[in-house]
Amino acid sequence: MRTDPIADMLTRIRNAQAVKKSEVLIPFSKLKFEIAKILKHEDYIENLEIIEEAKFPQIKIILKYNENKEPAIKNASRISKPGQRVYVGKNRLPKILNNLGIAIISTSQGLMTNKEAKRKNLGGEVLCEIW
Repeated sequence: MRTDPIADMLTRIRNAQAVKKSEVLIPFSKLKFEIAKILKHEDYIENLEIIEEAKFPQIKIILKYNENKEPAIKNASRISKPGQRVYVGKNRLPKILNNLGIAIISTSQGLMTNKEAKRKNLGGEVLCEIW
């Protein structure tokens, strides 16, 4: 039984990149799909699509590698966990690798990166960090 679907998603992506897979399948949820859309928008993955052929819908993520076969995502870590939620105000948004990475924040206006939350002057729950 998985109690933290976001951590499971990040682990599946890390494991797939460790063995140089080109794609990974993740069970569908709206939250995971929004996180995947942010990763696509920030150019950490090639593409994503919803597959509804199976009994349960899944998200198919096409992973991105550079010309040296190194993954675009160097690290993906869960920050706010079910046992310990991490909230930040608009003035305490995290900077990831001097703004080279992103943090995904759950705000009152939906999921967004730390940079977008700073522009919109919003705080929220820090879900994960990607670089």
